[in-house]
Amino acid sequence: MKVVLEHLTKVFPGREKKNPKDVVAVSDFHFVIPDGKLVGLLGPSGCGKSTALNLISGLEVPTEGRIFFGDDDVTDLPPEHRGVGLVFQNYALYPHLTVRQNIRFPLENLKGDAKLSKEEMEDKVLEAAKVVQIEGLLDRKPAEMSGGQQQRVAIARALVKKPKVLLLDEPLSNLDARLRLQTREEIRRIQCETGITTIFVTHDQEEAMSISDSIVVMKEGKVQQVGAPQEVYDSPANLFVAKFLGNPQINVFEGTVTKERLYIGDDDLLEVKGVPDGKVLVGIRPEAFIWNREGAFCCDKKSVEVMGRDSSIVFGHAGAVTTQPRAIIDSELVSEKMEDQVRFDLRPKKVFLFHPETEERISFS
Repeated sequence: MKVVLEHLTKVFPGREKKNPKDVVAVSDFHFVIPDGKLVGLLGPSGCGKSTALNLISGLEVPTEGRIFFGDDDVTDLPPEHRGVGLVFQNYALYPHLTVRQNIRFPLENLKGDAKLSKEEMEDKVLEAAKVVQIEGLLDRKPAEMSGGQQQRVAIARALVKKPKVLLLDEPLSNLDARLRLQTREEIRRIQCETGITTIFVTHDQEEAMSISDSIVVMKEGKVQQVGAPQEVYDSPANLFVAKFLGNPQINVFEGTVTKERLYIGDDDLLEVKGVPDGKVLVGIRPEAFIWNREGAFCCDKKSVEVMGRDSSIVFGHAGAVTTQPRAIIDSELVSEKMEDQVRFDLRPKKVFLFHPETEERISFS
């Protein structure tokens, strides 16, 4: 089911007595989610991603804009008539019911022509349980299960009515690191098997990038960039997107362009064709650094953190905006003692220029 969001805006009234300004949670959100794709809504807390999800589900009513499922305008439909499946961060399972009863619960509320017999409900429960691989746990209660198993029950309950759209609101936040990895892989598998259009809300960029067909990066209610995860990482639209995606975070420096050459301090680093002279902000991914004793970028080594395959060199530079710039290089290259002053060459495709005031990206060749 294709989902079309046309200029969605959601404004909440201000609650402060002294300065009751309205809060714009979602501003002019315009986006098309293709049929059968998994899209990640990504951004920091308070950016409006969960509000956007609630607008799609019908839990919130938009101040402006329209919502279409396929060709049908569902903007004014209540949640129960939209054909959506919802999975929340806290699972929201009934503790006194078994897994079977929790999954069956949405089917028991069907009325009229949609009403099912007990046998039909049992078949659908078993089918949904098999999709999430918990068919052997149907007689357990939630307290007898791990967090990952409970989340699977919540997903099965959302799938049992065969929704047109599956909405996941930070579904992995309550799981430990290993379970998060396993469960996000399961979510991707389930989505691929069912072909249900899925919208996944998270503040974790690694989660969004690992399982999404495309990501929507949001800030303060506004869409900053939309695209395939790797495309957005490799070609950020602005400094916010560049800083939000990537772990460790991108390094930022104050730089200058003179005669199409990029300088950070006195270091002449790269040719940047097409960029006019002036000050710029320079974003350099940690993996952009190539350790070279004759390299153009001269830095002061602070520490070396060995992380197995890779090592992180923490360094200082007079032009750094980032508090602790980092370079990620192969651990084999730092097995010997490094000098206090380290030099690097840079991979040009991992270096980005931004306007110092608007922070929009400046392209160069």
